[in-house]
Amino acid sequence: MTTMTNASVREFKMPDVGEGLTEAEILKWYVQPGDTVTDGQVVCEVETAKAAVELPIPYDGVVRELHFPEGTTVDVGTSIIAVDVSGGAEAPAPEPVTEEPTAPREEPKAEAAGSGRQPVLVGYGVATSSTRRRPRKATTAKAPAAAAIQSELNGHAPAAPAPASAPAPASVAPQQRPLAKPPVRKLAKDLGVDLATVTPTGPDGIITREDVHAAVAATTAAPEPEVQAPAPAPAAPAAQIAPASYDTTRETRIPVKGVRKATAAAMVGSAFTAPHVTEFVTVDVTRTMKLVEELKQDKEFAGLRVNPLLLIAKALLVAIKRNPDINASWDEAAQEIVVKHYVNLGIAAATPRGLIVPNIKDAHAKTLPQLAESLGELVATAREGKTSPSAMQGGTVTITNVGVFGVDTGTPILNPGESAILAVGAIKPQPWVHKGKVKPRQVTTLALSFDHRLVDGELGSKVLADVAAILEQPKRLITWA
Repeated sequence: MTTMTNASVREFKMPDVGEGLTEAEILKWYVQPGDTVTDGQVVCEVETAKAAVELPIPYDGVVRELHFPEGTTVDVGTSIIAVDVSGGAEAPAPEPVTEEPTAPREEPKAEAAGSGRQPVLVGYGVATSSTRRRPRKATTAKAPAAAAIQSELNGHAPAAPAPASAPAPASVAPQQRPLAKPPVRKLAKDLGVDLATVTPTGPDGIITREDVHAAVAATTAAPEPEVQAPAPAPAAPAAQIAPASYDTTRETRIPVKGVRKATAAAMVGSAFTAPHVTEFVTVDVTRTMKLVEELKQDKEFAGLRVNPLLLIAKALLVAIKRNPDINASWDEAAQEIVVKHYVNLGIAAATPRGLIVPNIKDAHAKTLPQLAESLGELVATAREGKTSPSAMQGGTVTITNVGVFGVDTGTPILNPGESAILAVGAIKPQPWVHKGKVKPRQVTTLALSFDHRLVDGELGSKVLADVAAILEQPKRLITWA
């Protein structure tokens, strides 16, 4: 009975729902173990790097097992759900199956095996009308097993052959396991062929070696190694199922939506579209920190937010003025580089809704006090969660201040449509050679990522060097601005 049950289970594998994609994430299951499914019914939704897709099941039956939980990324070709097809369409008809063999099954030469019963292949039920292969099967060591299976099917005695034997296979056919001899099964397994997808041409619906090779030939559009790839598939699910044994009651699942989902999509698109290059420079910003303290006491900045980020932003704006080609974007459709004669300066802001990047429109035209006022408004609006969509559109260059978290620096990813982003690290006292002596100085590390399609190493280096020079000697803000 165990063999019969296993033979009735179909494994549905993760298909390639895109163009050559190798994996997909299971977003949502629409069925659970024990649910009845029908051919064409959508059982789950998966997401690839391109889109979210609903997967229909190609079987009628009862869901036996979901191999992976929601949120799991599964390789294409790996089984994701098991369906007991006998428990669906066949569930109402167990009685007819046991009685079918009495009339149409036996032929006189089938009894030449000496058992008085027609032998069967384990897991297939009673054999069909043709018996050319059966006498040899009955003389093997598996004959007792065949007899036991026949006995389990209520041991009906063979009956005389009748012309009505043709319809019998139709009622027994839904027993699901394809007919094939063990050598053919091994061949199919070695070649990674699912026998359920093979069209049989042998007597009484038996799959032959030629049928298996024909199935392989039908999929030769894929390279040969890919045809054989499913062979080790049984081991892969076992390795991936392991995490399901963890204590999920101590985990929290957060749906990816809203700002976080949009940010993730934008970052993935940017990371895999623009070839990123990142350069670093460590800078003595002691003089800049002194200037910050002086500006805080300046009446012109009364009531305004004055911090190192203000002077770093101004330094970047001056560097862009000196190297305007850095302020550009890549138009893929037109195959053009678009140099922008304005700077909408983006400031990455961490908010309860996630990371957002509003920008200061026409930042290049603002004085230092005006820039301070705009920065203050931008930060306050972001923290309140009131940043408008228009405030996050049209950015040209961005600054991300990871130093507020005590991080030395990072390799930031470009915002889509921009050519450069500057990461500012933590400002810390460090031993530094100053005027020939080692002294404690305020030091930070800057990282500039840029799109290498339109910004070469020379241009990127010049911009980063200019920003560093201004922060080392803030008086350059006056001479270079």
